[in-house]
Amino acid sequence: MPSLFRFLTIVAVLGGMVYGVVFALANFVNPKPREMTVTIQPDKFLKR
Repeated sequence: MPSLFRFLTIVAVLGGMVYGVVFALANFVNPKPREMTVTIQPDKFLKR
């Protein structure tokens, strides 16, 4: 049983670290807004 508890502890610690990294990226990294231009062919507007 001690090896099972050790395994679960390691998995929990790694999961917590991954959760912390995702949380930090979601809250502390701000993307730079920029303009985007997309050209659409005129035939895409025609209904068939």
